[in-house]
Amino acid sequence: VKALGGTNVSQEVIFKTCDIIFLMMPLLPATKHTINEKVLPLLKKGVIIINTSRGALIETGALVSGLNSGIIGGCGLDVYENEAKYFFQDWSAKSIEDNTLVSLMGNNRVLMTAHQAFFTREAIDKIVSTTVDNLSNFLDGKRGSDLPNSVC
Repeated sequence: VKALGGTNVSQEVIFKTCDIIFLMMPLLPATKHTINEKVLPLLKKGVIIINTSRGALIETGALVSGLNSGIIGGCGLDVYENEAKYFFQDWSAKSIEDNTLVSLMGNNRVLMTAHQAFFTREAIDKIVSTTVDNLSNFLDGKRGSDLPNSVC
């Protein structure tokens, strides 16, 4: 970042000064609900929030509150905190029971897509090659920490 002229700043500075905040981080205990009710008063009024990483980086109730109050001017969501039941499913002939999701989808300051950030040729090629490598290693008798992509 520094080599490209960037500067490291605190989260508080980001919240107070940025017109657009992109959330691009893993979901960890330390990052869960990065955007929450306590953060709302710190945000620059009218901020645009983009989340293409993990739904739970944003506390959904705080997002709705921020949109309704005008603190958050708009948002783009490729993920949703409670998406498991709805994303990657055909709901065209059913009623969505999650009133918060319905509210967000009907808000003209919210652009929401089903999680597509992974859906590039490069990402799919990597997913396929990693899966094939995993199967090959497993068939070769490797188990647990002997597997290169082991998470255990």
